[in-house]
Amino acid sequence: MSRERFNVLVKRGKQAIAEDDTLLALVLFEDAARLSATPLVKSHLAYCLAREKKQFQKAIAMCLAAQQSDPGKSLHYLNLGKVYLEAGQKGRAIRAFRQGLKMERNQEIIDQLKRLGQRKPPPVASLPREHFLNRKLGVLLSRVGMR
Repeated sequence: MSRERFNVLVKRGKQAIAEDDTLLALVLFEDAARLSATPLVKSHLAYCLAREKKQFQKAIAMCLAAQQSDPGKSLHYLNLGKVYLEAGQKGRAIRAFRQGLKMERNQEIIDQLKRLGQRKPPPVASLPREHFLNRKLGVLLSRVGMR
């Protein structure tokens, strides 16, 4: 009976996330985690915690634990990337999404990357993207229409 209830909670939780109702999903995945804290449940619960309660450190730790317990699943990287986006860490989110695509093809990850857009390469490739010179040159080249 509890296994059946667990499956219903997970199914309804996934459906709530798909409908962008993360508050309901949070409640459902918390209940599911009490029955069985599988990597899938931890991963989804982490995203809901980040979105609803802004508990970013806890959510990141949960996603990383899910990745270690269940390596090779792109879903964990998708949720980790979404947590990073909620935390305002776009660069880390993109890295997580790309790493997830290396594991397996996931249309949701592809859609997330398309929404974020693709950045042009830095003007001075030998310097880090965040370097002062790259930032200023990029702005200047964009203004004069060469980028």
